Amino acid sequence: MNSTEKALELQKEGFSCSQAIFAAFAERFNLDKETALKISSSFGGGMHLNQTCGAVTGALMVIGLKYGRIKAGDVAAKMNNIKMANEFAEKFKARHKFIGCTELLGCDLSTPDGMEYAKKNNVTKSNCPKFVQSAAEILEEILAY
Repeated sequence: MNSTEKALELQKEGFSCSQAIFAAFAERFNLDKETALKISSSFGGGMHLNQTCGAVTGALMVIGLKYGRIKAGDVAAKMNNIKMANEFAEKFKARHKFIGCTELLGCDLSTPDGMEYAKKNNVTKSNCPKFVQSAAEILEEILAY
């Protein structure tokens, strides 16, 4: 099973978009699934704050695992990480126009009314898998550099 399939399966099991993406790719970086699920658990649903899509935040964490700097003075690594994160965001926006959870779903999951609308209209189940799939596919491209 490839990482995209793993991510979609994790989401289907009930994990958030951020958890599905981060956990599906974490093993490549010697991070166990349980730890990956815990680290990424607060980033789903736009961080539950009406912010960036969980598939995007999960992907940005994965990009950090590969390209993140580990020495404060390593400006080249910092700039490369920023470049990769921006490239991911641009490619995601090219497919979906937005990276914000509210804009992508058409409702604000951080409010009771937004959650009610999402449940009533099956918004997350009908939309989020395509965001997870896109994020995983774009990550595969970026991790190949």
